[in-house]
Amino acid sequence: MSDTTETKKRRPRGEGALHWDESRQRWIAVMTVGYDGRGKRIVRKGSGKTETAALREMRKRVKEYEDGLSVEASRYTVEAAVQDWLSFGQGKASDETWTGYRFICERHLIPALGKRRLKDLTAPEVDKWLKDLTPSLGTSSLKQLHMCLNRSVKRALARGMAGRNVVELCDVPTGRKGRRSKSLTEEQVWAVLREAKGDPIYPYIVVSVLTGLRTEEVRALRWDHVDLDGDPMATPPVPPHVMVWRSERVGGDTKTEKSRRTLALPAVVVEALRLHRTRQAARDVKVGKRWDPDGLVFGTRNGTPMNARNVARDFRRALAKVAGINPAEWTPRELRHSFVSVMSKKSVPIEEVSRLVGHSGTAVTEMIYRHELRPVIQTGATAMDQIFPADEVGVGWIMEPLFGVAPNGAGGGAESA
Repeated sequence: MSDTTETKKRRPRGEGALHWDESRQRWIAVMTVGYDGRGKRIVRKGSGKTETAALREMRKRVKEYEDGLSVEASRYTVEAAVQDWLSFGQGKASDETWTGYRFICERHLIPALGKRRLKDLTAPEVDKWLKDLTPSLGTSSLKQLHMCLNRSVKRALARGMAGRNVVELCDVPTGRKGRRSKSLTEEQVWAVLREAKGDPIYPYIVVSVLTGLRTEEVRALRWDHVDLDGDPMATPPVPPHVMVWRSERVGGDTKTEKSRRTLALPAVVVEALRLHRTRQAARDVKVGKRWDPDGLVFGTRNGTPMNARNVARDFRRALAKVAGINPAEWTPRELRHSFVSVMSKKSVPIEEVSRLVGHSGTAVTEMIYRHELRPVIQTGATAMDQIFPADEVGVGWIMEPLFGVAPNGAGGGAESA
């Protein structure tokens, strides 16, 4: 009888061992999957209320081991993966970028998917999560969330905490339409230049709208990169100019290589900056020390660098002085859009405009920054009228046989005949 019982309990080689745990009231399946450097067995276990369930769980653990997953992978959550990436996977990202990533993850990602075990996350779940966010978020925000989750899973995958990356299988849906960027008209630019005088942010506005510098380039501008005198005796003469060599990006570099440029300054900008520098010098004398140790052209009242929020607040305060303009509808970056559009209206070639604003080519200038100010583009029609005058072509003869209308408007054609 004992031989029969022993034979029944014996399992085939490679199938592991199976026994009943009385204290836990569960079946326990155990399999040796290898040996560590000290010769100690590496085992994987599974438990269940039935033999089949225990064996199924054990085989899952064995498969995870064969896939290179750690023991903790079975309990590793999406939140743990995201928090690990936010803490250690940012690389060279700036503090501002890192803060933005953390905000959107803690606002939209972790509450929705954080408790889900990473190994159980599916592509349909990610698709549904992104789709549910489309009424409240724009496409760019959805892309950023997808990127954060994708990089988090990739980092977990490289560390043996995930066996696959389902996020890469998911497309980003189109989100809520955002506010389209726009530009001031030439008349509105005139109004701003005339009515916003005296505001502390006025020199900043003048530089932005008359040179087309990016907001991060203006905020990082230093006096040692501004020459308000030039060299009229040089050959050829050197006009007053600004050297756009820095921006508020990681390492202080400009956005692209072509963004590093030197621009001549309009007379209005030169006068505005001279007055601004005089006021800064007066403040230095008043407080008994240099207003800004870093030599920034624009800064806060305490001499510290301005951030985007500072500029937006002061910019809208200045616009409130301009009749016919709602400050809430405008942002500082649209001063750059206004520069491009005004230059376009004055028939400056798009290639030259691209060079002025530091674009690597004309595509971005054409598609994003140039807001055509003329309600109807007349260039083509005007040219064709000059080449093929209507009175010489004589289109009346086309209308008569087709519609029974003579060139002078009287009835004609087959019916009138």
